[in-house]
Amino acid sequence: MLLNISYNQPKIRQKIKDEVGNPFTLLERFKLKGIGSPKLHITSVSIDIHNLLVLDQNTNVCNIEMRPNGILVMFRALLETYALVIPYYKLNLYKGKSQEYSIYKDHYFIKVKADDPSIHKFMMKILDYKIGNAPTQVEDLL
Repeated sequence: MLLNISYNQPKIRQKIKDEVGNPFTLLERFKLKGIGSPKLHITSVSIDIHNLLVLDQNTNVCNIEMRPNGILVMFRALLETYALVIPYYKLNLYKGKSQEYSIYKDHYFIKVKADDPSIHKFMMKILDYKIGNAPTQVEDLL
């Protein structure tokens, strides 16, 4: 779900809470050693996001915020802030090239450059949290 989060609208905030949960508390943020990514440079995007990013001449960057049930990938276009809301059960995170990560949700995707070791650590943190908090699978019970 791609949303414009520039303005404080209770309906949009509630949609985000329903999809990925409330933000982590301060204590949980300390335990996780941070929930936000460094600045990520976008290399490629799906057509819906591309149509927003080409409206201005700014450098295409995004950041990721972890939530209990998913992530928010946020970027700016034409002085507006947009968020791609991705619950963990729909999140597909790939490392195609050695210096690039691909974040997929249904027909949306964002590919980001990973030229800093802190980006690799953050992506691993997302995957570890996703695996550690996933619901029990049928195969695990056998």
